[in-house]
Amino acid sequence: MEIISPYTVIIAISIIIIVSYFFNIISKKTNIPSVLMLIVLGILIKQGMVYLNISSGNIIFKILEILGIVGLIMIVLEAALDLKLTKEKWPIIWKSFSVALLSLVATTVVSAYIIQFFIIDDFFVCLVYAIPLSIMSSAIIIPSVGGMSQEKREFMVYDGTFSDILGIMFFYFLIGNAEANGAKEVTLNVLSNIGITIVLSLAISYLLVIVFQKLKSEVKLFMLIAVLLILYSVGKLFHLSSLIIILIFGLILNNWKLFFRGIANKWIKKEIVTEILKDFHLVTIESAFVVRTFFFVLFGISISLASLINFEVAIISVVLIVALYAIRFVFIKLFVQRDIYPQVFLTPRGLITILLFFGIPDEYKDPAFDSGILLYIIIITSVIMAVALVASGKKVIPIEEFTFHYHISTTAEDKEVLSPKVEEGEGLEEESNSEK
Repeated sequence: MEIISPYTVIIAISIIIIVSYFFNIISKKTNIPSVLMLIVLGILIKQGMVYLNISSGNIIFKILEILGIVGLIMIVLEAALDLKLTKEKWPIIWKSFSVALLSLVATTVVSAYIIQFFIIDDFFVCLVYAIPLSIMSSAIIIPSVGGMSQEKREFMVYDGTFSDILGIMFFYFLIGNAEANGAKEVTLNVLSNIGITIVLSLAISYLLVIVFQKLKSEVKLFMLIAVLLILYSVGKLFHLSSLIIILIFGLILNNWKLFFRGIANKWIKKEIVTEILKDFHLVTIESAFVVRTFFFVLFGISISLASLINFEVAIISVVLIVALYAIRFVFIKLFVQRDIYPQVFLTPRGLITILLFFGIPDEYKDPAFDSGILLYIIIITSVIMAVALVASGKKVIPIEEFTFHYHISTTAEDKEVLSPKVEEGEGLEEESNSEK
């Protein structure tokens, strides 16, 4: 019987999705991030492929890059659709932004010096390698913070999302301005890029909301996702900060009452937009779940366990990890001040780190940098996060569970995507107590 056939591939894909679903359940019971279990699953699959003498070739890395890009878009969109922009949330927004920005910059600089000390002489190349290692993974954070209090949960969602966006912008701005003459030219390039992207994002987002509410077809949600994928890809081709387009669209759609005010309020059909938001949220969550599942499984398959045996790699990884946690503690303490646990330990590396690592241009790649450092940091930061959640007594409730609770009010205008009961954090203790 042929080992690999269309039917065996379909069976394998289906089993992986089912197993990922049960990983979410296990994560809820044990506080072990499901992403970590997906990586281990990928490693086990690779061992099975070696035993059966099945070669994956370079196709794994190509699929991994595509899944990483799509996963990034879906995860940021998923996060944006969970974020409410109100005056009451402003303190959380500016604190999380400040922590994400300052931690990113400080960790990048310190990590670059560590890499220069141990591995690479060129400081610019060290910065290119340091940025991916300095970015928190919202792909790991968002599915893992559902059981925390509302304030802490929202802080971590904002923190992870801002870290992703700022980190990606920082990475591509650095590479794109490598040949720039002086800081003045770099500053002008960065500010003009961000300014153009924000203006385009606002115009496109308003247009998409207005146009899609007028479509009569029942099949339009995945068409909207396809449009967003095209916009992101076209933006990248023109070297724009495309992730801002995704973020702003999600924020405008989720906060349409804020953005469509005055004359603009007449452009909105409130019942239709509310239904689109509810359905689009479901589609986004489901899509992000599938993409995230296969990304981390394929990453597990691509891992070379031999690199973990290298003692020097382990030492460098530990030094980098100590530095990133020390820096995070300083800024969390500075801006949050009180009740900083377990947030200070929730800084895992994952999807963006891997995606940007594979995206380093050939001219800046250095064979002296062992990919085992990447693997060590991802695994150890994820384990520390799991231990911190267990020690804090908080149950991991995957964020996907919250998105399926919808509050239907008597008027269409007051419909909300998330149930107020869940938003307020109520019901979580009841669920936890009932399980006990």
